[in-house]
Amino acid sequence: MNCDGGARGNPGPAASAFIVRREKKILHKHSEFIGKATNNVAEYKAVIAALNWLMKNQVSILENEVTLFMDSELITKQLIGVYKVKNIELKKLHETAKLLEIKINKILIYKLIPREDNFDADFLVNENLKYY
Repeated sequence: MNCDGGARGNPGPAASAFIVRREKKILHKHSEFIGKATNNVAEYKAVIAALNWLMKNQVSILENEVTLFMDSELITKQLIGVYKVKNIELKKLHETAKLLEIKINKILIYKLIPREDNFDADFLVNENLKYY
C-alpha cells in the first residue's frame, strides 16, 4: 500500500490518498479532500484510510504481511515507534492508527520511501488539490 497526504499551505486545503497493490497490479485506489489541515495530518489521514480499508477487506488479502509505503519521515518513524508523538492533534491520529492495527489480523510494516517512489499516491493527492 502506498499512502500520501499533502496540503497547499501548512495548514491549508489538504487531501489524502492510498493505493493498494498486489505485485504491480492495482487492487484499489482511494483519495479524498479532507479540508483545511497540515501536511502531517493529511499524511496520517492517508494511513488511517488505508488501515480502515485493510480492516474491511483483510479477508480478501491473502498475504499475511502488508507493507505501507510512505514518504513522510515523521509519520513513518512515529508509527514504528522511533519518534515520540508530541503534537496533540497528531497524537489522536496516531492512537486511531494504532487501534486499527490491533483490529487487523496481518503483520503491518511501515516503510519510508523517497518521494519520487510514491508518485502514484502523490498524483491522487494533487488531483484533489488542483483547484487550490
